[in-house]
Amino acid sequence: MRLIIFGPPGAGKGTQAQLLANKFGIPQIATGDILREAVKEGTDLGKMAKTYMDRGQLVPDEVVIGIVEERLRRPDCAKGFILDGFPRTVKQAEALENMLKKLGVKLDAVVNLEVDEEEVVKRITLRRTCRNCGAVYHLVFNPPKKEDVCDRCGGPLYQREDDREETVRNRLKVYREQTEPVLKFYEARGLLRNINGNLSIDQVFQEVLKALGVQ
Repeated sequence: MRLIIFGPPGAGKGTQAQLLANKFGIPQIATGDILREAVKEGTDLGKMAKTYMDRGQLVPDEVVIGIVEERLRRPDCAKGFILDGFPRTVKQAEALENMLKKLGVKLDAVVNLEVDEEEVVKRITLRRTCRNCGAVYHLVFNPPKKEDVCDRCGGPLYQREDDREETVRNRLKVYREQTEPVLKFYEARGLLRNINGNLSIDQVFQEVLKALGVQ
């Protein structure tokens, strides 16, 4: 099974990608992770990526594509993969299409988790993070036993800048602007599967499996 998973921040992409990875026995490939891995391993592309990351700049498409290709060539991707957080633009989607052609494989589907903006804001703004150990809580879904105190290490909990409402709404705006054209690109190829991401984790997973024709 070769999949791409889309969804706004807070849609539960990582959770669903992990469930799918376990179900099919295939790797979940998050671009942020493989970029950091390539940098850590000091590959040629990793070194190139590092020069941009050190300057706080976006890593150019051709470097990202190269790193994704290196990852997809590994033996654990022989049965399939789940791309999480890539492609972000139509240009990247076109490059990915060419790369997969070169590798002689095709995408099975593009899963898009649709979540209402207000639900996303609620999910993200109610997150709290421990200053000491980095543990993450949610005031509704996973609250700490004691208010503002980490269960794990007793450290103070705080709201990250990224989790503030203004930042979240801005991230959603950027996501819509960037991603809508990519979704249309895959819709035109008959690969897009829209899923109601407002449901519970298990319900969303069942809907995804149904959309993929798997039980």
